[in-house]
Amino acid sequence: MSDKPARRQRAEALRREINQHNHRYYVLDSPLISDAQYDKLLRELQEIEAQYPDLITPDSPTQRVGAAPLAKFGEVRHKIPMTSIDNAFSDEEVAEWDQRVRKLLEATGVVAYTAEPKFDGTSVSLRYENGVLVQAGTRGDGTTGEDVTANVRTIKTVPLHLQGKSWPQRVEIRGEIVIPKKDFERLNAEQLRQEAKVFANPRNAAAGSLRQLDPRITAARPLSFFPWGLGEISESIGQRYSEIVQQLKEWGFRSTEFFHAAQNIDECLKYYQKILAKRDDLPFEIDGVVYKVDDLRARDQLGFTARAPRWAVAHKLPAQEETTIVEDIFPSVGRTGVITPIAKLKPVQVGGVVVSNATLHNQDELERKDVRIGDTVIVRRAGDVT
Repeated sequence: MSDKPARRQRAEALRREINQHNHRYYVLDSPLISDAQYDKLLRELQEIEAQYPDLITPDSPTQRVGAAPLAKFGEVRHKIPMTSIDNAFSDEEVAEWDQRVRKLLEATGVVAYTAEPKFDGTSVSLRYENGVLVQAGTRGDGTTGEDVTANVRTIKTVPLHLQGKSWPQRVEIRGEIVIPKKDFERLNAEQLRQEAKVFANPRNAAAGSLRQLDPRITAARPLSFFPWGLGEISESIGQRYSEIVQQLKEWGFRSTEFFHAAQNIDECLKYYQKILAKRDDLPFEIDGVVYKVDDLRARDQLGFTARAPRWAVAHKLPAQEETTIVEDIFPSVGRTGVITPIAKLKPVQVGGVVVSNATLHNQDELERKDVRIGDTVIVRRAGDVT
């Protein structure tokens, strides 16, 4: 007996749940679940739709990127869609992606890739005409985003005018807006001092800062921009992505020191291990490593699926956020006599470490967050956990 009716019901339930989380995350800036939980939900839906393609609907989260823009901002249309990117969660899945790439390209040997950190921020597209920044838009639903030009102009790592003279008449620079870890800690400390909303993580802080109606608020936030690709462009500026990265540096953009041109997939996997070992020491939050085919003509040959490029994949790092249950709350007395409330958690693995206790800082913070026994909480690993 076919299990298709049950899978249809599950797919419908998953779509409703994922779309609700998309709305809370992208529109309300108030997520209810961790990134790892969201990935699991989306991955389950992708597997059902892969097994039964006729269950795919036009409104499925797998068929689009992000959520609809808010009406309070003007709209920006992306002539070249800002697509999502497929994920790989193991070396084996990365190897399978490499095999698909080589098969589609009919490559008899290895394929050259690039590798770079996947910044955990918010994506934007910057449009330059004759070297001058004229428009900035969020990703939105992939084809229509929010016009955040006035806010992006306040970010010091975004050139208002491109340097040099070799830029084309029209070019869109796409990248990620992020907040450094140390600046994020200071920002949250200031939010607490002002009794304002505390951000869950640097990504939410970056997104919330960018989507302020008052650009002066954005200007006061420690935002940085890192380019990761191009959108619409009036003329070619290189045959390889690694050449474009160098060109963007010459135009005045900040680039990551961890960008690497890899000669094959094995070099990509070695790069991943190197970044994983340095993760806690990096100045910015990342949630993975992105591998891309370096040859731009090969990218054109590979093309896109319904939602993502075939020439790129994100190799995800172990999750540093998970949800669990508060089983008990008890006081801990330090050597100086200071009493700190501790939450006893249902053990959960976060970033490769099992976490069963978490400090609640002090009684005031415990009362402010209203943490109670039986609550579901998001546990985030920061640095070493013992």
